[in-house]
Amino acid sequence: MTTAPAVAGVLTAQQVVATGSAIVGMQEESGALPWFPGGKTDPWDHVESAMALSVTGFVAEAEAAYDWSRRHQRSDGSWPITIVQGEITDPGIDSNFCAYIAVGVWHHYLITGDTAFLERMWPVVWSAIDLVCRFQRPDGAFRWGGDHRTHAMFDEALITGNASIYQSLDCAIRIAAEMRQPDDDWVRALDALDDAFTTRPEVFEKPSEHSMDWYYPVLGGAIRGRAGQELIARRWDEFVVPGLGIRCVDHRPWVTGAETSELALALDALGDTADAIDLISSIQHLRDPDGSYWTGLVFDDGKRWPVEKSCWTSGAVVLAADAVSRTTAGNGIFRDAGRRLAPRV
Repeated sequence: MTTAPAVAGVLTAQQVVATGSAIVGMQEESGALPWFPGGKTDPWDHVESAMALSVTGFVAEAEAAYDWSRRHQRSDGSWPITIVQGEITDPGIDSNFCAYIAVGVWHHYLITGDTAFLERMWPVVWSAIDLVCRFQRPDGAFRWGGDHRTHAMFDEALITGNASIYQSLDCAIRIAAEMRQPDDDWVRALDALDDAFTTRPEVFEKPSEHSMDWYYPVLGGAIRGRAGQELIARRWDEFVVPGLGIRCVDHRPWVTGAETSELALALDALGDTADAIDLISSIQHLRDPDGSYWTGLVFDDGKRWPVEKSCWTSGAVVLAADAVSRTTAGNGIFRDAGRRLAPRV
């Protein structure tokens, strides 16, 4: 069994395993990992939650989640944006949602070394990334989504989605190399996206009031080093609430566990691990006795909102704990994003 992460003075290994167990408790019989019991399942948060199961040793449950992804992938390589208890409620395509399967599959393989799993999921990854690459614009940025019925694409290129696609392409390239089926088109797509982030940031929609648009270029691996540190410093005071976490939206008194954990992952990727640990510590007020985490807190009135313990919030906390503790073989999935790109062609 995988050794569970522990963060000294913040979380014990037993507590992290309890969080994994809480995620298992939300898993549907189909393998789906919804936002919360009875809630919606989207293909991105589903994968993030599955990654936390891999970290905490619930390998069979994680593989059940990936099998759900395999079974629900449509013939064009996509997944519906939203499924509620087996019923499609939003059939649209989100390019970032579809790409993220590559991150989850590579992460699970790093932890388990299970080549049979990788071989089983390879056609799923190939089909998804092949679809996603069709959403790339001539300027290197990816359109955010499209209509599944008409195949029309929506032209806007969102910063958060593109930064996540950056990591997904990186992981897909690594999977392809492991399968001895390298794909030069994927390399060219990542090179073009890299060029857009580093030389033409104006091709993306302007950063919104949401914190994700702030830190995701670092989290996904598109911006690192000094440029990444400067990017994080620029809006630190707008989002970080000392001792409580980070705001989801810059002007609202609302801190959220998932965004705080993701910022911790971004800081760790920049080498600022001590600050990352401080952030993880700051959101333990969201922890429930059963090991799960409430989504957020409205700190001016002390109320949890929304009133839900979300699967993906728990997942993000587990992934952050693994990263800063360097525990599992997948602990560097965010830190290493973009580090071993294939040569430019």
